[in-house]
Amino acid sequence: MRGLLHGAVLALAMFVTANAFAAETVVKILDHEPTTREERDFLLRVAKNFEAANPTIKVEFDFLDDTSFKAKLPTLLQSPERPDAFFTWTGGVFYEQAETGMLRDITDEMDAKTKSRYATIGLDGLSYKGRLYGVPMYATNIPIWYNRELLDKAKVDPASIKTWDDFLAACTKLKNAGITPIVIGGKDKWPIAFFFGPLALRILGMDGINAANRGENGGFDNAEFIKVGREFKRLVDIQPFQPGYMDTGFHKSVGLFGDGIGAFLPIAHYVIDMNAKNSTSGKGIGDKLDFIPFPAVTGGKGDPGDTFGGINGWLITKNAKPETLKFLEFLTNEENQLESGRLNLWLPIVKGTQSGLQDPRVRRVAELLEKAPHHQLYLDQALGAIVGTAVNDVAAELSTGEITPEEAAANVEEARQIR
Repeated sequence: MRGLLHGAVLALAMFVTANAFAAETVVKILDHEPTTREERDFLLRVAKNFEAANPTIKVEFDFLDDTSFKAKLPTLLQSPERPDAFFTWTGGVFYEQAETGMLRDITDEMDAKTKSRYATIGLDGLSYKGRLYGVPMYATNIPIWYNRELLDKAKVDPASIKTWDDFLAACTKLKNAGITPIVIGGKDKWPIAFFFGPLALRILGMDGINAANRGENGGFDNAEFIKVGREFKRLVDIQPFQPGYMDTGFHKSVGLFGDGIGAFLPIAHYVIDMNAKNSTSGKGIGDKLDFIPFPAVTGGKGDPGDTFGGINGWLITKNAKPETLKFLEFLTNEENQLESGRLNLWLPIVKGTQSGLQDPRVRRVAELLEKAPHHQLYLDQALGAIVGTAVNDVAAELSTGEITPEEAAANVEEARQIR
């Protein structure tokens, strides 16, 4: 009897051990800290659903704040501790990562049927030199959001703001009415570039930005890029930002906007949730929130219909576990993309999932993106880490009057030359 019991115990131990080994596949995903709790919860929930359908695979998300994420990633990619996949804003930083050989070419691993479900701009965003290195997740578009109540108080009609001159006039009118025109998170610098970058798109156009990035016609030290700085300085001269804006971080600035501190905020559609959750009341400005497209610049070469924002997704690293692609395809399947749209987390990148967008304002943001002749990536991503950082720096320094538009252009060009 003792022998039979011993045998049963041994068999049970072997069964448990075997299953433990079977569950040893761990897919590690590195992500920047989501902008909302709902986004984090969604990602973790999808991971749990995937694990339930694939008991031998465990998915682990590691979330880092933006600064830590960008600082640590280059070292991680060169180490044995590299994640199987990581979040990407695409653009020049992604191209630099592809050149290192640390990414996995999945062009022939993703089947044609799966590829066909993604919007072309999504696959293009995750491709380099004709090869696919990751899975697209969503797009972002940066219009200028406004507080209708504050605009009404200053007798500013948002529908009348069609050009940059119109926008400057609106800011002046708000300022004269004792209302802060713009709330911005200057401490992080890149939120200020949400004015500088779209201005560059309107003035140079995508072709002009790409030509400057190739070093043509003086690179970024040219008359048109200097004009970007000058037009931005026209805004700065109005003193439109809230007091202490350079000590204000991004999340806090959105909360201040939700508290009704200022009239305008350039940001993606997630402001709808963020302005409430980061506000003092927890409610934000509600249905007083709406947006205008970034205005046209008279004489600019860019199409007024062009959009500015991101194509975001996941890059797969060299020697990543095969299960990584399986999970990312699950994460971005039609069901999960529809759900992310329903939750207003982002603008889905899978075809036919825009119907999941519940908020009519978000649908209008998506329509602008869909109709856009061109979509310009954030400059700090499109131009690579060195030049992108220089753009964010000069935007911040122009806002404080530390440099001139001519110096700003020279600084960005210097960064391009040493890249």
